[in-house]
Amino acid sequence: MAEYKKPLPLIDEDNASYWEYCKKHELRMQKCTRCGHIRFPPSIICPKCHSMEAEWTKLSGKGKVYSFVIFDRAYHESYKDDIPYAVAIIKLDEGPRMESNVTGCNVEDVKIDMPLELYFDDVTDKVSLPKFKPAK
Repeated sequence: MAEYKKPLPLIDEDNASYWEYCKKHELRMQKCTRCGHIRFPPSIICPKCHSMEAEWTKLSGKGKVYSFVIFDRAYHESYKDDIPYAVAIIKLDEGPRMESNVTGCNVEDVKIDMPLELYFDDVTDKVSLPKFKPAK
């Protein structure tokens, strides 16, 4: 695997399980066992009912563009060859929102409510980044 030069996520005890599932190509998020709220990013307490009980539930990986921006300038040297690229807030079908790249299409084609599907980019031996492309 070629050396990955872009910034990597900071993995800590709160989000380690999330990144372990991503490495297995599974999108899992915490689901409160009391109220059923699916939360992201991972946390020790449910923002809806304040329960500290949760389980990691597998999500479909399907969603829609909620908001997006097109970067036409490299704010980090390692992104200079990617310009232009799209970063979006994706509203997953199960409810949570997450930030990721939209790839697999021209950036001019990215639109609000555009249906997306998840894929994983294995950037290192230890990190797989969740990314999205237009749904088929």
